[in-house]
Amino acid sequence: MTSRAGTWLLRGATGLTLAFIYLPLLVIALYAFNERRTQTWPIPGFTLDWFDKAFHNPGVRDALLTSLKAGLGATAIAILLGSLAAAAVARYRFFGREAVSFLVLLPIALPGIVTGMALNATFREVLEPFGVGLGLFTVIVGHATFCIVVIYNNVVARLRRTSRSFEEASADLGASTFQTFRFITLPALRSAMVAGALLAFALSFDEVIVTTFTAGGQQTLPLWILTNLSRPNQLPIVNVVGVLVILLSAIPVYFAHHLTQDEVTSAAPAA
Repeated sequence: MTSRAGTWLLRGATGLTLAFIYLPLLVIALYAFNERRTQTWPIPGFTLDWFDKAFHNPGVRDALLTSLKAGLGATAIAILLGSLAAAAVARYRFFGREAVSFLVLLPIALPGIVTGMALNATFREVLEPFGVGLGLFTVIVGHATFCIVVIYNNVVARLRRTSRSFEEASADLGASTFQTFRFITLPALRSAMVAGALLAFALSFDEVIVTTFTAGGQQTLPLWILTNLSRPNQLPIVNVVGVLVILLSAIPVYFAHHLTQDEVTSAAPAA
């Protein structure tokens, strides 16, 4: 049994870790209520005026809409391609299977600036003559390259934990491949796909580096923050938008976490 001193030590270490991660975010959140345009500490007074100005700022609204479109588009592509790749790797054995798995996972480890440069060169030099210019579509494609990894990891892990006996029984009973997928495989994968989609959307919503190289004239919410951060008159609104980004990123991660926790709880054997 852990001693009382050890318990307090673990609690202190946990509190220190959480403070290290979240104290800077708390500072930004407090500055969003600062009544002055300049950031001084301690904060002299608090106001909600900057929230009203942020919500009525057309640049913020347009950037938010672009971020939502990019996130949803990238997530949709990632669900399709990531799930198909996961099914191929987890359910079939073929030459180069491990290499395929490695190549699917690689984009999440590559530096964003390298991915951005590669995508920018491809779109501008190779695809632009065919009418594919930088814009929302290229942002979606750029984000999908790393969002696929999240979907792939979730789905392939679920498939490896799911017995094939139900699928084989469905086939033995005369069900077609599509019927087996619809009534057996898809229900087993649904929560893993939803959790992966939520995490993929959160990743896309926060992305800056790849977006910088692929956005062209489009501006997502993180790019709006980066552009206006150096403008003193806009700084209070930037702080408000930063709080908005934190909330919109935390919500899908929260639900994805609860989905995975529910899976672990339901899979645990009863005592």
